[in-house]
Amino acid sequence: MESDSLLECPSCRGLLIRKGQGYGCTGCKESYPVLNEVPRFVPPKNYADSFGFQWNNFEKTQVDSSLQTNRSKTRFLQETSWDSKLLNNKLVMDAGCGAGRFSEIALGLGCRLIAIDFSSAVDTAQRNLKSDKKLVIQADLSKLPIQSNSMDYIYCIGVLQHTKDPENIVKELLRCLKFGGELTLTFYEDSSWHVKLYSKYLVRPITKRIPPKLLLKILIKTSVIWFPLSSWLFKLPKPLSRIFRFLIPIANYVEYEYKSRQDALNEAVLDTFDMLSPAYDRPIKKSTILKWVATSGVEILQVSHQPKFGTMRFQKTKQPQ
Repeated sequence: MESDSLLECPSCRGLLIRKGQGYGCTGCKESYPVLNEVPRFVPPKNYADSFGFQWNNFEKTQVDSSLQTNRSKTRFLQETSWDSKLLNNKLVMDAGCGAGRFSEIALGLGCRLIAIDFSSAVDTAQRNLKSDKKLVIQADLSKLPIQSNSMDYIYCIGVLQHTKDPENIVKELLRCLKFGGELTLTFYEDSSWHVKLYSKYLVRPITKRIPPKLLLKILIKTSVIWFPLSSWLFKLPKPLSRIFRFLIPIANYVEYEYKSRQDALNEAVLDTFDMLSPAYDRPIKKSTILKWVATSGVEILQVSHQPKFGTMRFQKTKQPQ
């Protein structure tokens, strides 16, 4: 994909040139390997290892084309408000692509895509995305190997709260965005006093220290109990169901229709693991993001968005001289 011409050294912003099975920087002389057609700009082991582990074990679980659903597409369209008329042949960045569930949707809308993840989930995304209009990169979102003012659209869905440095990630995404381009952020919002009393935040100090393989094994083994129990409790009339969802740190989407019980169980295990295993899970206030944007050195226009909570959209207007 020609988009690799937009790559630059994340350390010194120098020009990268292809050297054998990788890239070399003409400035600081740093080198970056390409493995399985994926340029690598971070060490293979990092704080996002649990995400790499989860997506390499559940590589098809939330992918629309595999499940024959439109759930990822519906969420993407609702949260970004972008369609094929806007994205056709535009350069788009998926910041935190995971297994590529939203990358698949963006590519289906006709864009040219750069899909980036910090973890080894990039290997799953590379396998899942069967398009010659994509480039998958393993990189740190807070230190992107992408030229400034180069991307037409950027989205970062469900990622910020799981990162070590969300402030610099927001600033990096704005740096890479073209003037007139749009950025969509969705995140766990710290919208009220009781958010951090949610049960998962009470057990995470323990569960995030359990080795990922062991935690996943525990969840699978115990699912014979918690899956049917939570299925029953979460189907109770409101407000009882909402209370039990708050008190039980289990992700079980009883409101969705699945082709099979196994598909429902797989997603419940996946998203429960996703809640309990990451090194970071910090809800963010919208006012905090606005402070980060204000200190980014980039002038933006805030764009209307849906849903009301956990989503923010911005258009880059100009950069001060």
